Amino acid sequence: MGSLSFISRRVMSGIAMIIAVVVLNFFLLSAAPGDIADVLAMQAGGATADQVEGIRKELGLDKSLFAQMIIYVTNVAQGNLGQSLFYNESVSQLILERLPNTLILVLPAMFIAVVLGTLLGVLSAYRPRGIFNFGVTLFSLVGFAAPVFWSGMVLLIVFAYWFPIFPASGMYNIGEQPTGWDAVWQVGHHLILPVISLSMVYLAQYSRQARATMLDVLGSDYVRTARAKGLRERAVVYKHALKNAVLPVVTLAGLQFSHAVAGAVLVETVFNWPGLGRLAFDAVLNRDFPLMLGLLLISSVLVVVVNVLVDWLYSVLDPRIKMGG
Repeated sequence: MGSLSFISRRVMSGIAMIIAVVVLNFFLLSAAPGDIADVLAMQAGGATADQVEGIRKELGLDKSLFAQMIIYVTNVAQGNLGQSLFYNESVSQLILERLPNTLILVLPAMFIAVVLGTLLGVLSAYRPRGIFNFGVTLFSLVGFAAPVFWSGMVLLIVFAYWFPIFPASGMYNIGEQPTGWDAVWQVGHHLILPVISLSMVYLAQYSRQARATMLDVLGSDYVRTARAKGLRERAVVYKHALKNAVLPVVTLAGLQFSHAVAGAVLVETVFNWPGLGRLAFDAVLNRDFPLMLGLLLISSVLVVVVNVLVDWLYSVLDPRIKMGG
């Protein structure tokens, strides 16, 4: 019952947060300079003042801002995210087509960053004065300093042009529509450079976080007690200290998931990866108001879901944390 009560409370608070995000995003984007009707008229090659006014009425822009907001929130509650002005397709359909591609990119990148970053941090904390610790520290500094788009371009130059080991863009080979295992192989091959580019900065952060936390845990009383009882050092580190050292890393990963989705915009642009990031880039360039709102909404939903999962993971890593508390 405690778990069900916790989940229901988190779902309700998540829904309330999403509603607030929808309303706030609507007013923020409405306050942006420019007029969507003018942009559409320019894309059509020009229009008279009457034609522009007709476009405004067709889009409902002649109504008050509050009335537009009520209409939009009502439509969202019914599952209708509107029609893309640039693609002239359903916003929901566009997002559902691109969402799996973004998750294919972001989830492996975050998994590699969390697992490998935690492992590097723990090992460097275990030998804080060795050459390995120096290497991890140097790698972390480089990872912190290198922007995602810069590391992506460097990877492209080195491993796609100088040494053409990996493809430079897209999900499949040019001109091919593979199926079955051939499609899996091509997606995996095209995915390597974007995943490395996106994971590098987070891997550096998690390794530093894990190292700092592990050093603190290894100096705690219960670890000294475990050593005094004669437990093997491996058991002390991996059975007693690691679980407590991982909790801050899990917290950081949950908080940064939305940041990773935002970072995917740059990575998908550099590698021409057909995901939500590329869709968001096109939506901003073309002032596609409904599409931008839909993308912000789906990002909010993803953040809520990930944070609920992080809270559940807390109880798995540390039984002292009760989900129903």
